[in-house]
This record gives sequence, structure tokens and C-alpha cells, in this order.
Amino acid sequence: MKKLAVFLALCAAMPAMAGDVAAGKAKSATCAACHGANGISQIPMYPNLAGQKEQYLVLQMKAFRDGERKNMVMSPMAKPLSDDDIANLAAFYASLDPAGK
Repeated sequence: MKKLAVFLALCAAMPAMAGDVAAGKAKSATCAACHGANGISQIPMYPNLAGQKEQYLVLQMKAFRDGERKNMVMSPMAKPLSDDDIANLAAFYASLDPAGK
């Protein structure tokens, strides 16, 4: 029983499987219109995504998709995304240099 508890604790502490950076890049063309091709937005009202924490991006995109967070632009953009799409996009943007280099 003790081994099972340790195993479950270790599993809970492990991060979720990371997304595929290349697949995220391939899916990011629509995102780039507002967030920039390199994740640095040229539009002041839209956030930079480059270098953002991967899990944060996953949580926010799922919140938009699932209606837990509402925004006129992001909610419909996130609606058709699968969990894999979200993981891949998050991995891609997290991999980018926040300085845009």
C-alpha cells in the first residue's frame, strides 16, 4: 500500500506530456495574425506568447475553448481546438524566445 501511495504521488507530480513544437508551429498561422509569427504581438492589446509557461497557455486556451473564460476574439478561435492542438500550440509558443530573437 505504501508503494502505491508513493507511485501515485510521483505520477501526480510529473508534468503532463509536452506537446509537439513542430505541430504547434504548423497550427499557429491563425494565431500569428494577433500574437505575431514569433509570438511577439505588434498590436498592443494582444499579449505576447513567446516564452510563456507551457502549462499556463494550455490552461488559458482550454478555458477559452470550454467557455470558462470569455473573450470576443479568443473564445471562437479556441472553440475548434482539440486537446492535442492546444498542447502543441502551447509547446510551440513556450519554446520561443520572449525577446523575439
